[in-house]
Amino acid sequence: MRDPRIQTLAKNLITYSVELQKGEKVLIENFGLQRELVTALVQEAYQAGGFPFVLLKDHQVDRSLLMGAHEEQLEMMASFEAQVMSEMDAYIGLRAGDNISELSDVPSDKMALHGKTVGTKVHREIRVPKTKWVVLRYPSSSMAQLANTSTEAFEDFYFNVCNLDYSKMDGAMDSLVALLDRTDKVHLKGPGTDLTFSVKDIPSIKCAGKRNIPDGEVYTAPVRDSINGTITYNTPSPYQGFTFENISFTFENGKIVDATANDTKRINNILDTDEGARFIGEFAIGVNPYIQHPMKDILFDEKIDGSFHFTPGQCYEEASNGNSSSIHWDIVMIQRPEYGGGEIYFDDVLIRKDGRFVISELEALNPENLK
Repeated sequence: MRDPRIQTLAKNLITYSVELQKGEKVLIENFGLQRELVTALVQEAYQAGGFPFVLLKDHQVDRSLLMGAHEEQLEMMASFEAQVMSEMDAYIGLRAGDNISELSDVPSDKMALHGKTVGTKVHREIRVPKTKWVVLRYPSSSMAQLANTSTEAFEDFYFNVCNLDYSKMDGAMDSLVALLDRTDKVHLKGPGTDLTFSVKDIPSIKCAGKRNIPDGEVYTAPVRDSINGTITYNTPSPYQGFTFENISFTFENGKIVDATANDTKRINNILDTDEGARFIGEFAIGVNPYIQHPMKDILFDEKIDGSFHFTPGQCYEEASNGNSSSIHWDIVMIQRPEYGGGEIYFDDVLIRKDGRFVISELEALNPENLK
């Protein structure tokens, strides 16, 4: 018997997240075969009067392809997938798997080439700007292990997070969007962190279940050359198959001029991918009340209650600061007391301290008001 929470999730994805309409085409791309949710999504798509298409992928197979891939081959793969994506009105990306490090030994030049071909031509140029899209993970024993819980406990956590009332969160975010839109200077403070930048005239976008599941962030971008100071992140951050820890960046006029981590050489290789990789494409504040601790999965970690993320690489078109890169790396800092605390100031006014909003217009975003 199918878990009824799966059908609820599928219905929410089809009717709320991508708002599939009669006659629209939706591509369901599944990394790791999760028959129950894929089947439920197909059923809900038909129920909405849409036309579902399914593309199945596997991380182990992808690793084999990437290990020996050549540029001509990846260009052909990108052309093939771009043709399919260009026919779609909506996209649901379902990620699952047993090993987050499956791609850890793929050479960095192969990963960069994949990002510049498939990543750019399919997702950055077509899927993101031209479809209604949402991406999500699906619970597995591997994810439960990363979260230090039993499989059953993680599944309960997962469905609480993914099936919460995102329409309520959507309304509560309006005040933060309005405040960010009239803000010029942002100042971030915390252990190893003293950073200033401007967000003047760059739009702020709320994310409440329309693009990611789980969701719960409001994002914008810093003015590209306005960032100065140092940030020291306090969460592990998997990227290109390797888990980075103790990441610290120093900025001068927007550019990362010094970067250290548990593998300083590897992180600098990533930041040297292209010119835009050493500049920031996104600043976002996380507010999901059910996500309290990092679990080495960015779709969850970037929404952590009391967190923010500061992202090297590509900006989003909706909140553009002009930065272009083949990477987009969301790295998270948590500011709740058990993680060392911290403060966020907008135009020299304290708006969040130790992970809690402290001005009345933003109190609706504190965790007890979102559950």
